[in-house]
Parts: sequence; C-alpha cells; structure tokens
Amino acid sequence: MRDKGLARAGAAEQDRDGMALKLLFWELEKHLKSSSGASVVAIDNKIEQAMDLVKSHLMYAVREEVEVLKEQIKELIERNTQLEQENNLLKTLASPEQMAQFQAQVQTGGSPTGTTQPPVPAGPSTQSSGTSA
Repeated sequence: MRDKGLARAGAAEQDRDGMALKLLFWELEKHLKSSSGASVVAIDNKIEQAMDLVKSHLMYAVREEVEVLKEQIKELIERNTQLEQENNLLKTLASPEQMAQFQAQVQTGGSPTGTTQPPVPAGPSTQSSGTSA
C-alpha cells in the first residue's frame, strides 16, 4: 500500500513539474515571438521535445501504477476465492442448529462469537482464519 502512495505522489509531482514546464515554455515562447522567425522555430522545437519528455515520464508512471493495481486485483481475487471455498466448507461442516443460530445472530446484528455456541465439529480445516459465513 505504501508503494501505491509513493507511486501516486511521484506521479503527482511529475504532473506538477510538467505543468510548471509547460507554463515556463509558454511564457518563453510568448516572449520570444517578437524574435526572428528562425529562432522561434528552434525554440518551438525545443519546447515540443521538452513536452514529449514530460509526456513519456508521465506515461511511464501511469503504466507502473497500472501494473501495481493489476497485481493487487489478482491477489484480492485469489484471496476472495480462498475465502469462498473456506466458507462453503464451513457451511457443509456446520450442523443445522449451528446454521440456524448463525442466521439468527446475523439477522439481529449480534456477534457470532458473543454467546455460547455448540462446538464446531473438527474437520480438515483446523486452520480457519476466523471468517464467518
């Protein structure tokens, strides 16, 4: 998460730098419009090169951020799948009484761990992460 914040901060800083560069070059171009045509063309070319450089830096930062976000999405999808499988397993191992008690607690907004509950049968999933259905 910290890397994401740093990437955004870096992208924002590059964006501000790009805008400052644009403004500087725009002012310079405006000032030099009164100069000879040849020097204005040369200045225009340099401004265009600088703008292209800023654009390429920004595109690189955006691509980097997209890759970070794609990886996070992939990890979240994997975690969601794992939790769904665990939830389905727990549902199959729970007795009807346990399921009814859980449903009642969900409807009243109570905590599933707050009251005395019948013990959950020991099954293959003894390393539960504490999630509930």
